[in-house]
Amino acid sequence: MNVLMAGVGGQGIILASDILAQVAMLAGHDVKKSEIHGMAQRGGSVMSHIRFSDKVYSPTIPKAQCDIMVSFEELETARYLEFLKKDSHVIINRYRLSPPSVAIGVEAYPDVEPMVKAKTPHVYFVDGDSAAKSLGNPRVVNAYLLGVLSTFLKVDDSVWIECFKTMLKESIREINIKAFKAGKDAKVK
Repeated sequence: MNVLMAGVGGQGIILASDILAQVAMLAGHDVKKSEIHGMAQRGGSVMSHIRFSDKVYSPTIPKAQCDIMVSFEELETARYLEFLKKDSHVIINRYRLSPPSVAIGVEAYPDVEPMVKAKTPHVYFVDGDSAAKSLGNPRVVNAYLLGVLSTFLKVDDSVWIECFKTMLKESIREINIKAFKAGKDAKVK
């Protein structure tokens, strides 16, 4: 299973990929993970590859081999289209961070949906930011998106919950578990 997570700095992509890697290990898989940080500050491009199976030899997903992409920001989806194959599943958070050319009015924010649908018909838009805000903490978008992702994977919820309990500080565990469950219940399929 090849899962690519993409977004911008500050969205919790690295933590989400760490949790997914731990979940896959606890489910009995060999796991390899790689991450690339753009700018080290909030707003720079961030990508993480998580690969798991009986045996995995490389931490990076070859082009056209991604099974599932989870994109935390719409435009970042377009940046990594080359990793998709014709039957990839793509979960896209409806969040837009305008690049400078859009912010100053030189260009319009591109319509990502037709770009992705040209690669695969399995595209699912979710509003993770609104869901997280409605739960009372806008920082749990990553847990919400993991909940959505979990509906595509055959791993018992108890494994996910255990990872949240062991990997997160006590003060943020319950809100993240609540966000995970909300994402799971979003029924995006």
